[in-house]
Amino acid sequence: MDETALPPQKSPEELAAMLVTLLDVEEIDTDLYRGARQPGGRGRVFGGQVIAQALQAAQRSVVGKEAHSLHAYFMRPGDEDFPIIFRVIRDFEGRSFATRRVVALQKGQPILNLAASFQLPEDGFHHQNAMPNVPPPEELKSERELRLAVADQVPEKIRAFFLRRQNAIEMRPLYPRSWFQPVKREPTNAAWFRVAAPIGDDPQLHRAALAYASDMALMATAMMPHGVNWLMPEMQCASLDHALWLHEPFRADDWLLYTTDSPWAGHARGMNRGSIFTRDGRLVASVAQEGLMRQRVRD
Repeated sequence: MDETALPPQKSPEELAAMLVTLLDVEEIDTDLYRGARQPGGRGRVFGGQVIAQALQAAQRSVVGKEAHSLHAYFMRPGDEDFPIIFRVIRDFEGRSFATRRVVALQKGQPILNLAASFQLPEDGFHHQNAMPNVPPPEELKSERELRLAVADQVPEKIRAFFLRRQNAIEMRPLYPRSWFQPVKREPTNAAWFRVAAPIGDDPQLHRAALAYASDMALMATAMMPHGVNWLMPEMQCASLDHALWLHEPFRADDWLLYTTDSPWAGHARGMNRGSIFTRDGRLVASVAQEGLMRQRVRD
């Protein structure tokens, strides 16, 4: 498909700046924050956005300690027509650790609960799984390039959604999927990702950007053994919960490898796990998520 036929495209720097603005939650009172809306967003809010903004709200209430884990439950879909309000509860403030709870609200209703733990940096024993040997990102096509290559095959009624707005997170999958005729395959996947342009040196922002990106590429893994995907009209898919552990320092605007697997699916739910590595092989984050993958009976 001719990319010139699409609306004017933003530069990587513009996309990165939009992500920084999106994740810069506004303090409206003590422990109360407002999350910005995604520019041009329509319909349901991306779950990674709610997680990242909630993490940013929690981080604003902690001094001297770094976020090392979060656990979130999605309760209702967010609506792109409204901002999100984040209420922070300071559950614990210890010498080494602190914990925070965050409730994300829209129109007075909770849409997500998040618990986050923070630790004062310290040294200790270390070990990690090895990063798999995979091709570098420079040898792979981006997700957007792959979508544009098959855009003419997409039914017109969903083409705009399929070619939805550019994303500040550049993804380069190692095993490009088949969107229209998915075949059954082992539930493992991998992709390189990064913020499209530099976003400065604030570690809290880089943690929030990784939390945002960590909600990408997970749900599809549990569907692979069944030869289905989210584009099929009979499939109803949504994240139910999301957990993220932050192990080591990293930059979200440098290439990171996201490997995923799904050990189980059943009862209209699928379990997904992820590991995130830097290019030099450091394991910097681990992810787990259970999602709804319901196949509805069509009339």
